[in-house]
Amino acid sequence: MDIKNVIKTFVTMQPPNPLKGHAPTGPLTVKDIIAPPAIEVDFDFLTIGDQLVRTLFVAGYPRYVSANWLEPLISFNHTLDVSMYVYPSKSEEILENLKRKVGEMEATIQSDLKRGRVIEPSIQVALEDALSLQQELAKGAQRFFQFGLYITIPSKTKEELDKTTKQVEATLASLMIVTKKAILQMEEGFKTTLPMGQDRLMITRNMDTTSLATTFPFTTSELTANEGILYGINEGNESLVIFDRFTLENANTVVFGKSGSGKSYMVKLEVIRSMMFGTEVIIIDPENEYEALTKTLGGEYIRFEFGGRTKINPFDLSVLKDAGPEENDLNQKILSLHGFFRVVMGKLTSTEDAILDRALVLTYKQKGITPDPATQNNEPPLMEDLFKTLTGMEDPIARGLADRIEKFVKGSLVGIFDEQSNMEITNPLTVFSIRDLEDELRPIAMYLILDFIWTKIRKAIKRRILVVDEAWYLMKYPDSAQFLNSIAKRSRKYYLGLTTITQDVEDFLSGNLGKTIIQNSSMQILLKQSTAAIDKVAEIFYLSEGEKHRLLSSDVGEGLLFAGPAHAAIRIIASKEEHALATTKPQETETKQSEENQQTPQKQQLPTNRPVFTVETVEPQQS
Repeated sequence: MDIKNVIKTFVTMQPPNPLKGHAPTGPLTVKDIIAPPAIEVDFDFLTIGDQLVRTLFVAGYPRYVSANWLEPLISFNHTLDVSMYVYPSKSEEILENLKRKVGEMEATIQSDLKRGRVIEPSIQVALEDALSLQQELAKGAQRFFQFGLYITIPSKTKEELDKTTKQVEATLASLMIVTKKAILQMEEGFKTTLPMGQDRLMITRNMDTTSLATTFPFTTSELTANEGILYGINEGNESLVIFDRFTLENANTVVFGKSGSGKSYMVKLEVIRSMMFGTEVIIIDPENEYEALTKTLGGEYIRFEFGGRTKINPFDLSVLKDAGPEENDLNQKILSLHGFFRVVMGKLTSTEDAILDRALVLTYKQKGITPDPATQNNEPPLMEDLFKTLTGMEDPIARGLADRIEKFVKGSLVGIFDEQSNMEITNPLTVFSIRDLEDELRPIAMYLILDFIWTKIRKAIKRRILVVDEAWYLMKYPDSAQFLNSIAKRSRKYYLGLTTITQDVEDFLSGNLGKTIIQNSSMQILLKQSTAAIDKVAEIFYLSEGEKHRLLSSDVGEGLLFAGPAHAAIRIIASKEEHALATTKPQETETKQSEENQQTPQKQQLPTNRPVFTVETVEPQQS
């Protein structure tokens, strides 16, 4: 009979089922509730309910180790149950054994010397280690322990279990650790890694105090530097998370979190603190969340709306002084306009795209603008000029393209994109608000504003942060998503850090471009997530089960921060003054507004014949 069938047992742990004719013997116990429906003990794994588990034990260790050398095991990209058992040993017994072992090795070496043999290097090294350890134990500087290390791997399928086992063995082998499967002892191995503190395998290795200390794997990443701004507190060790995002490979950041998780709050704090170090900040604000902050910091708040005074011309050029032939400004602008008009007009055929390209080149040429940089200082054309060019082509397809933009020239949407730009980004804090635009116009406006900002950024290179809130608006359209992706790729060249914020994870990650933006962002911040989005987020960021649970159960302002290779659990903190500027809670906003309303009548009740400077003196005392 096959040995595998001999050792296989099947244990049912379900309580009696009255529907099957079994009479219940009494009330359910805790064991009945938490027990799995069945456990099957196999040759080299266990089947517990619908889950398979396999236990490995460590049989060989490296000779030299450094602090936190087991960190790859803790950071492994799969859920693992790791158990360590430490048994103190009596120093007297160890010294006696070492004395005997030292004598044996010295005798072996002397015997080899007398016979003219070459001394075995391993024996010489072992003797030196034993003498050193003997000396440390005699002084009392070290103690001796027995150490056991066990790993249990859970999986859903046998194929996944085998694959993960090989990955764990390969990871530990890279650390010179030899692992073995607990064959024929899987049940004992599984019980050994349960949180009950019972070592059923008793496979141990001698270790001194120093070696044992290095096996402690629960150190956290240090994200404290001598420069930069404060992002929060490392919840692993309560240290401050201080660093400069511009010291990473690139300064781009992505922020994911459900509504109310503290995304905008954290970004506002970063804006406040970054401006203190001379960083220029530009924000696209879809919901007027940054208005109070902008007014307090003396920034420029620009409302983009129907009938507004602010005008942005899509045909503006950067007029780069150092533009080479490989990056001609006119060619780059025409490529950008192709994406803009695909967002405006919708999907274009290859014929329509070719006609649009000819029309754009001709429209610029009619204004005297050619690829020659000397001509690119001329006044750029308007949307109306492109409309006339398309109409003048006397082609049915060109006429169809003209019809698609007619509403922006002389229709219901006139007054938004059909005038020369009348603004410049000169303030250290500039915020563009698009809240008052219709939903169908928001992606167009965000693309236009983003293109306008990118045009201005390329004119003068300086340390800047560009914040795109609710970026999923742009990711809904391939061309706007591609434009945002190109900015993420090229921002480092212009000393720019792109911050992308979104709460709609599905829309942002629906295509490959969203993943590409994440890959081109050296800093990633994940705040509280919804159960509907956590699986997608975990797949993209390779989160463990513990990290998934943390993001589901975290409070507002708590989450995970990835900065290059380091990552840590973070808790965002702010001073009282910063909190007053950054908060958007309706309750706190309402309280603040009522306090301001209460102060206004008090100033009006003051006698009108009092000097003006007296009013300014009284107001701080009352508030």
